[in-house]
Amino acid sequence: MRGRDGTSGVDWSKATEIGYALLLSPLVGFVCAAILLLVLKMMVRNPALYAAPEGNKAPPLWIRGLLILTCTGVSFAHGSNDGQKGMGLIMLILIGTVPTAYALNRALPESQIAQFQKNSEAASKVIAAKGAGHSIIGDPRPAVTQYISLHHLNEGTFPSLAVLVQDVSNQVMKYGSLTKVPAEAVGNTRNDMYLISEAIRFLMKDKESDLSKEDIATLNAYKASLDSATKFIPTWVKIAVAIALGLGTMIGWKRIVITVGEKIGKTHLTYAQGASAELVAAGTIFAADTFGLPVSTTHVLSSGVAGAMAANGSGLQVATIRNMVMAWVLTLPAAIMLSASLYVLFANVF
Repeated sequence: MRGRDGTSGVDWSKATEIGYALLLSPLVGFVCAAILLLVLKMMVRNPALYAAPEGNKAPPLWIRGLLILTCTGVSFAHGSNDGQKGMGLIMLILIGTVPTAYALNRALPESQIAQFQKNSEAASKVIAAKGAGHSIIGDPRPAVTQYISLHHLNEGTFPSLAVLVQDVSNQVMKYGSLTKVPAEAVGNTRNDMYLISEAIRFLMKDKESDLSKEDIATLNAYKASLDSATKFIPTWVKIAVAIALGLGTMIGWKRIVITVGEKIGKTHLTYAQGASAELVAAGTIFAADTFGLPVSTTHVLSSGVAGAMAANGSGLQVATIRNMVMAWVLTLPAAIMLSASLYVLFANVF
């Protein structure tokens, strides 16, 4: 049924990975924060670390330094993960509205264009060898698109991909650099590059492709060259998202801080509990970054606080935990339904 129903446009393997990341990251935060607090209690005996804040009284200098360090780690991790989401959405809008300027990375230096041609030639040989004995007539794109959709190799997959790789190489060679690709050709060139990159990504995981380690290394190098031409973020977008995240945190911090610090547990958060939760949150988010998976900073951090509270025997406020879990569970389907409804509305209106 894949490729013929209303969900054929979704990469379900990647969607499943994201689902697992969103589901498991709070559990990791809860368990690891609890373990870290227990370890901290065995190693550091200073009672000041396990005391709750006293009104407006500042904590000891060494505790203040520790909290600044852990808070900085969470803030940096938050930006590294949530910032990527914002930048990705902005780039989708820019590519859709002004493709001539942002569909291709026109800032690539000449040296990378030369390397692209070299990698393209090597990859073309690998793919052509796999498709030897077969030929195609007409447009190669439908066969490549079908493989990406169905994840099923047939006798036309490699020959079609080989033709498409050669077409893209000829386009880049014809214009000499991405800056010289004319406006009317930018969309097609980007689409072809993206199509090849996705096909190679699946081929390298497909056991039926029977690729050697050397073949995979060659295709990986070529895929990296393709991605550098299509998957890029201008500096101004990075700066704009960083400013937006910073301003959003400055404006909306108070309600979240009160919920996390005072309403998850039955007692006020102690310095040690806060530091444990923050360290685990930063580590979990950085780990997700490594695998290219989006996670929620709030989910991981609040779960870490709950884990530290549980390990300390402080008790948890069931009503707050229930409301948080309901918000987590309902956010994703609500966002899916709203975005789908808006798309249908705008498609019919405009």
